[in-house]
Amino acid sequence: MASKNVLPPIRLNRIAANLLGLCVLAMPSMVHAANECPWLNEATASGLLGGSAVGEFAGVAGQPAVCTFTQHEAGGTRTLQITIEVATDPHSRLAALIQSCGTRTEPLTAIGNESVACALDPRRKTLGERAFGRVRDQVFTITLSSSLKGDPVLNEDALKTRIYTAAEQVAGNLF
Repeated sequence: MASKNVLPPIRLNRIAANLLGLCVLAMPSMVHAANECPWLNEATASGLLGGSAVGEFAGVAGQPAVCTFTQHEAGGTRTLQITIEVATDPHSRLAALIQSCGTRTEPLTAIGNESVACALDPRRKTLGERAFGRVRDQVFTITLSSSLKGDPVLNEDALKTRIYTAAEQVAGNLF
């Protein structure tokens, strides 16, 4: 005996199909494309930057590969940029990069080869740290910076800790 309140099966199938269609149409606005950076993911970058970061990867054959992660806040932006280049003479290339630090370098022990960190140029309007190092013939440069005045997340002490962590992750993924 059929109940009067039950919808016929054909009508339920149409309703289900319409709901499924609406979900599929709405999905592109809800789904965020995955970052293609081979050395660091958005979740790790977000932790280093202190908030939800969006990543971008640019890699062209014969050119250095660059991953850039940005996290926007009212009043400024935090940025983590990773550049990887394959060098024919990695030791010389790394030495040239390190010269931009002057005498203000700090060794990053147990990270790749010859890795160092230094502060960004204090004349810039951003507070930041850089790390340079190499793994075999791959030379990496990492820049972590903030344009927020008095940034509570990326202060000088936090920058030193976080640039070390970023360098550790990148060098580990280059092996």
